[in-house]
Amino acid sequence: MTEAQLKYVAPLSDDSQSKSAVKPLWKRLPLGFGLVVCLPTAVAAAYYLLIAAPMYVSEAQFMVRSPGKTQPTGLGIALQGVGVGSGLSDTFAVHEYVSSRDGLKDAQALVNVRNIVGNSKGDFLTRYPRLGEDLTNEGLYKAYKRFVLVGYETGTGISTLRVKAYTAEDAHKLADALLTSSENLVNRLNERSMTDAIKEAEASEAEARAAVAEVEQRITAFRNSAGYVDPEVMVRESSAITSELQVALAQLRVEREQIAAEAPQSPQLPSLDRRIAATQRQLDQERAKVVGNASSLASSAGQYQRLLVEQEIADKRLAQAIASLISAREDARRQNLYLDRIVNPTLSDKPTQPRRLMGILTVLLSSLLVYGLGWLVYAGVREHRQA
Repeated sequence: MTEAQLKYVAPLSDDSQSKSAVKPLWKRLPLGFGLVVCLPTAVAAAYYLLIAAPMYVSEAQFMVRSPGKTQPTGLGIALQGVGVGSGLSDTFAVHEYVSSRDGLKDAQALVNVRNIVGNSKGDFLTRYPRLGEDLTNEGLYKAYKRFVLVGYETGTGISTLRVKAYTAEDAHKLADALLTSSENLVNRLNERSMTDAIKEAEASEAEARAAVAEVEQRITAFRNSAGYVDPEVMVRESSAITSELQVALAQLRVEREQIAAEAPQSPQLPSLDRRIAATQRQLDQERAKVVGNASSLASSAGQYQRLLVEQEIADKRLAQAIASLISAREDARRQNLYLDRIVNPTLSDKPTQPRRLMGILTVLLSSLLVYGLGWLVYAGVREHRQA
């Protein structure tokens, strides 16, 4: 006996209904993916492809050097961190100046920076003033820093200046103005360095000259008061006269003794006595001139000798001061800074900013990274709750 079998036959499927049941891709995407990834990427694409204004870049390369210094290397920069000087201060001083308000002010004196960064060809997100910026010097400075960039290459010691603008001519003019202002800054640093280095040497030289003049005045006053030029010459002359008088006195005494021995009553004896007495008085006077009181030649010669020693010391000090001044001037010349233009500001023939596809891709990848991190955090929290 056969058993009855009941079979269910399903209705034929409708292809049109099955196709309509499949949702579009944009409906199958999670809401979070759309908000975190799709929306920012779409906004970035709309900005870069439809709104972002093309910008021209003018690039210049320069080097700040001194004839007495070598350019710092990568090792020098590494040693800079442990307190070893590498000569970077001069270069970085120029970098800081270019990025400073003073750099903006000096460049503004050469070109109209406000019109360059606020060109009507720019878009509302980059030109000055954008949202959040006002028409003040501080607002201009904030905008200025977006258009100017300066960097340093450790391997070559060459600095690179990049200036962006909405026209090639504006970028070139602003870059050239910044280089000119930097050269003026280096010249001011040179002048200040030379002034500081030479000022002290000039003061020492002037002091030494004043000391020499003062000693010379004292020597002149001494000669005028003494009545002779050199007391040492007078001492030598007086000594010669004294020696002659001593010889003459000795001869007179010998002659008197001979006459007194031969003829004690000779009429020549009183005459010889008067001559001996006169010679003795003259000898005493000549000796008194040389020694014996404060006005003697010995005392004057001592004072004069001290003045000559002071004059010699003052002359040596003056010679040393002059040598120090010459050395300071030579050192100042050797330490002068020079800003050498390796590459003059370029005049671009096509815009290179912004990099539209790179910007869109950067936003997309960043959004994907954020979404991926958020999804991992959410999955971990949900798994923890289920456990």
